[in-house]
Amino acid sequence: MATPDLGDLAAFVAVAQQRSFRGAAALRNVSASSLSETIRRLEERLGVRLLNRTTRSVTPTEAGARLLERLQPVLGEVAAALDTINDFRDTPTGTLRLNVPTVVAKHVLPGMIDRFLLAFPGITLEVIANDTFIDILAAGFDAGIRYDESLERDMVRIPIGPRRQRFCTAASPAYLAKRGRPEHPNDLLRHDCIRHRFASGVSPAWEFEQGQDVIRIVPQGPLISNEMRLEVHAARQGLGLIHTFAESLAPALAAGELVAVLDDWSPSFSGPYLYYPSRDHMPAPLRAFIDFVKADGATNA
Repeated sequence: MATPDLGDLAAFVAVAQQRSFRGAAALRNVSASSLSETIRRLEERLGVRLLNRTTRSVTPTEAGARLLERLQPVLGEVAAALDTINDFRDTPTGTLRLNVPTVVAKHVLPGMIDRFLLAFPGITLEVIANDTFIDILAAGFDAGIRYDESLERDMVRIPIGPRRQRFCTAASPAYLAKRGRPEHPNDLLRHDCIRHRFASGVSPAWEFEQGQDVIRIVPQGPLISNEMRLEVHAARQGLGLIHTFAESLAPALAAGELVAVLDDWSPSFSGPYLYYPSRDHMPAPLRAFIDFVKADGATNA
């Protein structure tokens, strides 16, 4: 039996980890059909089925699970071995994959990533924005960015971006003229509210704090969305109150299209962190990004 191509084995690992041809194809920047053909070719060469496929799921067979278990550390060692070549280059090369919340992709990384990529032209940066908590290693990412309450405790973390942020509650002048201005979080129960729903299906309560008092409101209203631009537009048009990161509302607030309310119930909270696993050999692109983030934070402190 001819030895399988290393790229085919890496493709199998990606599909088996993601349990999805489409998800693995997005990670590897190829089409799902070409990835399916790669797996078919590998199974034919090995003479054994590696993946069970249905219209809804992809799962490793017993043979596939055993192969995956042995391949994962081997491919990790190959990647680490190739990365050592970076020690002989003037600047590191390779791909850095980050998983970040959408708010970070919109308001923290712009302005930062252009400076980083100009400083390290040999690095390709892949940023995947979503608000679902995932195992970054199992999903094939080098690092992630999250807020303190959702960080995995066994990860190394460093501050990135603004160190303090806050939520803001706001509505259009026309809405407030018509329905009145809420003076206490409980007043929101009598108002129309524009709610956000994450891809996980969770629509979080609105939380307010003043001194020792913490109030959680489950709002009601005419619109639920997972698209912030649509939600801000609806608030500007007077459909109800919105409650989200202040950065997302800043342009509309500055233009007078929205008016902030309940500011004395909206304290600041800790900004995001870059987090990554502790490892003996860190890929050069990740090391370069960590050093850049530390220096950038010191410069902008």
